[in-house]
Amino acid sequence: MTPTPPPGPPQLLGPLLTQLRLARGWSQQRTAAELCAAAGVPTLSRHEISRWERQVRVPGDFWLRWLAVVLATPVELLTGAAARSRSPAPPALRPTGGGRSRAALLALAQRWLADPRAPLLVAPPGRVTGLAPAGPPTPPASDPAPSGGTTRGGCLPTDDEPAPGVRDDPPRPPGPVDAADLAALRRLDDLAGGADLAPLGADRLRRLARSLPRSGPADRRRLLPLLAESAQLAGWLATDAGDLTGGLDAYRLGLRAAAATGDPALAGHVLGSASHLLAGAGDPRGALLLARTAYAGSRRWASPGLRALLLHRVALAAALGGRPDAAGQALGAAERAVGEPDPDREPSWLYWLDGAELTAMTGRALVALGRPRRAEGLLDATRGPGRPRRAAVYGAWLARAYLQLGEVEQACDVADGALLDAVRAGSPRAVAQLADVRRRLATHRRTPAVRRHTALVAAARPYLPRPSAATVPGRGPPGRGPQPVLAGIRGPTRPASVHA
Repeated sequence: MTPTPPPGPPQLLGPLLTQLRLARGWSQQRTAAELCAAAGVPTLSRHEISRWERQVRVPGDFWLRWLAVVLATPVELLTGAAARSRSPAPPALRPTGGGRSRAALLALAQRWLADPRAPLLVAPPGRVTGLAPAGPPTPPASDPAPSGGTTRGGCLPTDDEPAPGVRDDPPRPPGPVDAADLAALRRLDDLAGGADLAPLGADRLRRLARSLPRSGPADRRRLLPLLAESAQLAGWLATDAGDLTGGLDAYRLGLRAAAATGDPALAGHVLGSASHLLAGAGDPRGALLLARTAYAGSRRWASPGLRALLLHRVALAAALGGRPDAAGQALGAAERAVGEPDPDREPSWLYWLDGAELTAMTGRALVALGRPRRAEGLLDATRGPGRPRRAAVYGAWLARAYLQLGEVEQACDVADGALLDAVRAGSPRAVAQLADVRRRLATHRRTPAVRRHTALVAAARPYLPRPSAATVPGRGPPGRGPQPVLAGIRGPTRPASVHA
């Protein structure tokens, strides 16, 4: 009998059918044959199964009933998923902004999950320039009866279709973008935050995307993995700079490029990063859907460290979304997936994942679950020098743990150190985490330790990095436009000497 899908948020029909089919070990051809035999209708082909799983079409009641029979699953489960697929209505993001980009990424992720090895980038050589403009997903057509023909996957636009990540900006000196250049930017990310690095990441992404139309087949095979990794890093830097929409758009381009490269592991990492973005933006439901999609689609090809990382993404989203059982299961699975990560077994883009990081991720999820006593020691290990943003972000979570324990003075001491680390790192995301801590401290405003922390925040205000909603190519210079993530502290950009 087919295993039932794990408990979680309601699924769309496409990924649900894929999951049920793969659980039986069937190909799309086998599923079509079983349906034809059961229903007595010989005209159904594997192409129709592919349409259903990619949500190009939604089967009608006739086929839903026979799908329930051959897949041995309740028909109510399938009809409910079909209804959600016909009328996708994702919740609005909080803070505002990024809703269209979120919907486009979620729809692309569902298509990728249907076949993680199928390319999503389909375009003639020399014609790929960037990501298709974001827009609300088109509801799939209802499919009450079989239909013939095939449908190709989505493709990137041609040169005359500008992309949100790659606009017709004034030309820059081309300059090479290679693996060493990308690795150097990754290493800089350990020391500096998105306020400084997001424009660099966006510039590299733009140059890579522009080089594809002029490349031959061999160069394209070399450039596409770089494009995927650059988009993931640009999305991460944009997120750290406070650009929610820019981060989502970059991740969407990264998913397309990783799929075109035939690298499900990298595609899973891109989606896991996007899940982390949504979790921090107050959208745990979307974060959980992306994290589960990333893990389900990439675990066969993922290294032990990547599997653990994606399970931690699931755990955090589940904890923030009020699903303690799912979070606990994911934490247990992450612990079993890997002990101490072995750099020799991990891809280069996971060089930063070590035992201390995984330990801190566990502590963060425990704080979100309201279990601060266990989290205290796990988070304290990240307070050493060397990675100021990590110390700032996890320091904010440790301060929350102390507040949950009623230790207000300790919470303020930790928040003081984390605030200085946020200034050193230049990370608006870290500053936003500490703004949340300050809101939680408001009920203790008369406490001397809280007054001291408030005074420190006032003194540090001129040096705090400001978020930017314009760090992805084509969005104009940093510092303009809406500021969707950081709402707690505003002030002038910190002086250039802070990083000296």
